[in-house]
Amino acid sequence: MLSVFKRFSRRDIAVVLASLAFTVAQTWLDLKLPDYMEEITRLLQTAGGELGDIWAVGAKMLACALASAATAVAVGFMGARLAASFAQRLRADMFARVEEFTMEELGGFSTASLITRTTNDVTQVQMIIAMGLQVAIKAPIMAVWALAKISARSWEWLALTGGAVVSLVILIACVMTYALPRFRRVQTLTDNLTRVTRENLSGMRVVRAYNAEEYQEAKFEDANRELTDNTLSVHRAMAVFNPGMRLVMSGLTLGIYWIGAFLIESAPVADKLAVFSNMIVFSTYATQVLMSFMMLTMIFMMSPRVAVSIRRIHEVLSTEPKLRDGGVTQSPPELRGVVEFENVSFKYPGAEDYVLRDVSFTARRGETVAFIGSTGSGKSTLINLVPRFYDVTDGRVLVDGVDVRDYTQEALRKKIGYVPQRAVLFTGDVTGNVAFGDSAGGAADADGVARAVRIAQADDFVSGMEGGYSAAISQGGANISGGQKQRLSIARAIYRDPEILVFDDSFSALDYSTDRELRAALKRETRGVTSLIVAQRIGTIRDADRIIVLDEGVLVGSGTHDELMRDCEVYREIAFSQLSREELGV
Repeated sequence: MLSVFKRFSRRDIAVVLASLAFTVAQTWLDLKLPDYMEEITRLLQTAGGELGDIWAVGAKMLACALASAATAVAVGFMGARLAASFAQRLRADMFARVEEFTMEELGGFSTASLITRTTNDVTQVQMIIAMGLQVAIKAPIMAVWALAKISARSWEWLALTGGAVVSLVILIACVMTYALPRFRRVQTLTDNLTRVTRENLSGMRVVRAYNAEEYQEAKFEDANRELTDNTLSVHRAMAVFNPGMRLVMSGLTLGIYWIGAFLIESAPVADKLAVFSNMIVFSTYATQVLMSFMMLTMIFMMSPRVAVSIRRIHEVLSTEPKLRDGGVTQSPPELRGVVEFENVSFKYPGAEDYVLRDVSFTARRGETVAFIGSTGSGKSTLINLVPRFYDVTDGRVLVDGVDVRDYTQEALRKKIGYVPQRAVLFTGDVTGNVAFGDSAGGAADADGVARAVRIAQADDFVSGMEGGYSAAISQGGANISGGQKQRLSIARAIYRDPEILVFDDSFSALDYSTDRELRAALKRETRGVTSLIVAQRIGTIRDADRIIVLDEGVLVGSGTHDELMRDCEVYREIAFSQLSREELGV
C-alpha cells in the first residue's frame, strides 16, 4: 500500500497537512459543544439563572457548530480534489507503464485485467483517499480526545465505554475475518466479467453467425452470478455492522443513564446537579467515541477491497519491461535499409520448444524479401523480431549493421513501417489514421497522405467516402471493409517514409487485381525501401527478389520463385496446392 502512496507529491502532502489542521480544528469545535451543553444544563437547573446567560452560551454553541460545519466542508473539498488529482496521475502512470510493456508483459496481464486495474482499481484508491481525509484522520483524533475528556469524570462510565469499544472491535474483527478473502476475489471476478463482456462485443459477428447468443448469455450469466454471489456474501457479513453498532450504542446510552441514576441517588444533595450535568456530557462524549469507531468501520469495510486494488496497481507499476533501450540512435548511412539475421533461434517466454532455429539471411537495401511456409512455421514470429517486439533467444538481428538490441526502441521503430496481420484502425478520420503517431509531427502533410493512400490503392474508396480524407473512421474501422482497412494500414506504413516496410500477411483481404496493382505501385514508388513480406499466397510473393521458405521454424529454402520451384520441395508443394501447372508455367 505504501508503494502507491509514495507517489504523493509535495503539493499532495501539503494538502494532507492542511486537511489535518482543519480536522483538528473541527474535532476541537465538536468536543467543545458538550461543554456548552453542560453549562446550559447547569444554568437551567440553578435557581435564579438569567435567560440572557443561557442565550449567550447558546450563541457560542451555535458559532461552534457553524465553524465545525465550515471546517468539514473545507476538509471534504480538499479530500475530493486530492483524490481526483492523485487518481488522474495514477491512471496516467499505469497507462504509460503499459505502453512500455513488451508482448511478454502484456501476455502476463490479460487485456480485461489491465482495463479493470486502470479504471475500477484506481477508483477504489480514489474513494479511500477522499474518505480517509474526512474519516480516517478525524475518527482516531476524536476518539482519543473524547476519551481524554471523560476519563476523569467517573470510572464506572469509563469502564462501560471501554467495554462498548471492545465489543465493537470484536464485531469488526469477526466480520472482517469472514469478508477479507471474499473481498480479494471481487476484483478477480470483475476481471473475468470484463473479459467475457469484451469477448462478446468484439466477436459479435461470429456470435450471431453461429446463433450463439444463448451460449454467450449463459457464459455471461455464470460470470455475473459468481461475482454477484461473492459480493452478496460480503455484503451480508457487512450488514451485521450497522445493527450491531446501533445495539452497542443504544446499550451504552442505556448503561450510562442506568449508572447515572444510581450515582445521582447516592450523591449528596449539593452534588446531585453536578452528577446530572456530568451524565449529560458523558453521554454526548461517549456517543462521539462510538461514532468515531463507526466512521472507522466505513474505512474497514472499504480497506480489504482497496488493499487488493492497490496490490494489483502495484503489480502493473512495478513490472519492468524486459526489453531495455540501447544507446544507438543513428546507424551508418551507407547501410540504410539492410536487415540481417545471424543464426537466429527463438522461443517464446516460458515455452520449451523453439519456434525458430538457426535462421540466417540478409535483405539488402531496396530488396523485396518474402517469407512463406505452412501455418505455424514461424513466419510472423520471424518478422516480429525486426521491430523488436521480442528479443531473440540466440543469434542476432541487425538493422543497418547494428544489433536491434543496441538501438533505442524509438530510433529502431522510426526506421520501420509496420503493417500487422490484423489491420488496426483508430477512432478519428482517414487522415488521422494514415498520419498516425510520431510520424505525423502535429499537422499531417496532406500531399504525403494523398501519396500514401494512392500507393496503397485506397484513393478510389477514400474519394468516394463522405468527406474524403476527413471521412470519419469508427472504432476499429467498423464502418469500412476488411480490404479497405488493410489498405489504410498499408498507407499508414508508407506515409512515414521508412527504410524498411514489414508486411505481416497484410494482403490477405485484397483481391488478386488490387494485390498485384498495390505491389507494383510499391515497387515503383518506394525505390530504395526494403520490403519484408509474409504471405500465404504464391501470387503475392512470386515476383519478390528473394523468397525465404520456412518449415517448422527451419529455413529450408531461399531464392527466387523459379529457383525454389526447381530446388525446394516444400515450396513446390505449397505452389501446387494453390496454382495449376499452367499458372505456374511448369
